[in-house]
Order: sequence, then structure tokens, then C-alpha cells
Amino acid sequence: MKIVDVAEFYAPLGGGVKTYVDQKIALAASHGHAVTVIAPGPENRTEEREGGKVIWVKAPVLPLDKRYHVFWNAEDVHRVLDAEQPDVLEASSPWRGAWIAAGWRGDAKRVLFMHADPVASYPHQWLGGALRRDQIDRLFGWFWNYLRRLASRFDEVVVGGDWLAQRLAGQGVAQPRVATFGIDTRLFSPRKRSPALRAEWLAKTGLGPDAALLLGIGRHHPEKRWPMVIEAANAAQASRPVGLLLVGDGLSRTAVDRAAANAAHVHVAGQIGDRALIARLLASADALIHGCSSETFGLVAAEALASGTPLIVPSVGGCSALAHPDWSETYEPGSRAGATAAINRLLARNPDALRHAAIAAGRTRVAPAGRHFDALFDMYGELVGGYGWKKGMIAA
Repeated sequence: MKIVDVAEFYAPLGGGVKTYVDQKIALAASHGHAVTVIAPGPENRTEEREGGKVIWVKAPVLPLDKRYHVFWNAEDVHRVLDAEQPDVLEASSPWRGAWIAAGWRGDAKRVLFMHADPVASYPHQWLGGALRRDQIDRLFGWFWNYLRRLASRFDEVVVGGDWLAQRLAGQGVAQPRVATFGIDTRLFSPRKRSPALRAEWLAKTGLGPDAALLLGIGRHHPEKRWPMVIEAANAAQASRPVGLLLVGDGLSRTAVDRAAANAAHVHVAGQIGDRALIARLLASADALIHGCSSETFGLVAAEALASGTPLIVPSVGGCSALAHPDWSETYEPGSRAGATAAINRLLARNPDALRHAAIAAGRTRVAPAGRHFDALFDMYGELVGGYGWKKGMIAA
């Protein structure tokens, strides 16, 4: 098959979407497929990859986060699609890119791949102190109407985890199909644990190796709630020395830096592009801490478990689906006091027992990325009517 992904939020310094799309390109060839990504960027250019290519279409910069650009001119994207003639056309955001994909006149099967729940990401956070989540969902009924209308233009809606499938189905979006996400289980492993690396990064927080090291990884965007995580870790200092290391960058970086400056023993490392170092940090931390309650799957939580690292995560969202009392502590989304209590509970537990439980969970609860793409490509094969020769590509 030839698969084209109109990827509105794919960018060189992007977060989970970039990681996911790069994996899809890399694994396509081994399945006998080719993946072309159409992404908005600062200029028109083509980047060849093993397994496919990325075609950058010149587009305006996103004002709120200059790492990203936004599709504008549908004709520019349609010209690329006319040249590519995909078997399956995928849109990986519910915004302008999806409508451009839906409006193309080619005969490809169309898939809307939902990587996020915008209502859970933003209104639930903004209004969560005043309204229940179900009340907020009703208040934003206009968005669910919009999404149902958009989804009706596609042959399938696909998600990467059960939590988001249940969310969408509960709002009347055509029953989504689930291809459960996986991770690079060769990269993330408990064997990457390094006491020396742990001590090195604890020193960056101003603490010695006897302190606890919490690690937070993700974009600096409002829905990630990093300032709240910082405040929670700071409050936990009253019980024991706790160092917090944050990896990532984004439009909320100023707010993150401000919160870190007002707290003790926090180091904001910024973006780290070295995935091998990320794997070593995850295996060496005492716990992964996360503030976002709207993750669709929780890739970083899965990577932590594959690394043998316990979790401190909200009780709602994709990360919560990977949490269990044997290796995790959870808290009410957005609650600084709740997050502080969760930190204190986890750090009061037997660290060896926690790590052994996390290692076991990583073996049984986390799948390799290849398994997700096996399922995804099988779905797409069904859509185009089975496997075989088509447009010069082997669909194996």
C-alpha cells in the first residue's frame, strides 16, 4: 500500500506525534508499504527517508508555538496528493489538515487518526475547578458536533488506545478502531539504569545521590501542567530531598522556568534530542511524574515501565490506563496537593519492590511499536480491499 499522512503537527522539534510518525515511516518498508508524510513547514522541500519520505509544504508559522506551521492553502496539499495517488489517505489532526484531506477528490480510502482529545486537553483543565468533566463535555457540545461532522467524511476513525476510543464513542463519534500504541522496546530497558548518571543529574538539581530523582518528559504546553508538577515536587521537599528533572520545551517554557525559579531543586533541561540519553534517564530515575490527564495513550509512561521505572500520574487519561497500585501512585488531575501526596506515598514505599513490579509490568503491559503498526497496516489493508499489487506497491 501507499499511505499518505497529512500530518499537521509533525515538526522537527515536535513531541509524541513526531516520534510516532518517524516510527511509522521506518517500519513501513518492512511491511511492504511506503509512507509519505505531508507536513507544513517554512519552505517547500522533500526529505527522503528509508520507508518513505516527508514532503514539506510551505505554510504560515503557528503564532502560539513557532516550532510548528499550519496548513492554509488546500490547493498546495492537493497538488502533492495528485502526484502521490495514495491507497490510504490519513489525517492526523482534526483541524485544517483533516478538512483538506477530506476535500481531496482522489479515490483513496480516508482515515482520521485522532492523537488527542482537545476538550480533555483544554476545557477540562480551564474549567475543572468549577465544573465536573461531564458538565464541561456538555458545555462543549458544539465541538463534539463538529468532530462528528468531520468524522463522517472519513471511512474510519482510528485511535492508539482504549481510553480515547471510549471518550470518542461516548460523544457519538463513529465507533473508533483501536490499534494500541507500542514503543521501541529495544531502546527502553531496565538495563540502561546508571547510578552514575542518576547522581550526575541529581547534582544539576543541587542534591546528592541520597535524594530522590523525579523525571518529567513532555512538551511545555498548558495541558501538561508542568508548573503544577513543579509546585507539587517543591512541597514534597518537606518530607525528604526530592530533585525534579524536566525534559522538553514549548510555548509554556516561560511559565515553566518561572515556576522552577520559585522552587527548590528543579532543573529544566530543555529539549533533549538524544533518544539514547532519554532511555538512560528514564531507567535511572526513581519515578516518572506526569501532569497531563488527556494523554491518548501515554507513550512516555509506557517507556518508563519498559525502563522499570514507577509512575506518578493523574487518575484520568491514557497514562492512568498504564498505572496500577503495584507500581504507581495516582492523583486527581490538576491537584497540586494530590500530586504532592502521591509523590510522598510513592517515595515512602520500598523502592526495590516498586522497581521489580514496574519491570514486570513493562514486560506484560507494554507492546513493541511493531505490534501497533502490524494492526494498523492490517486495518488499512482491509479498507483497500485486501492485499496485493496496487499502483506498483506490494501490500504484504
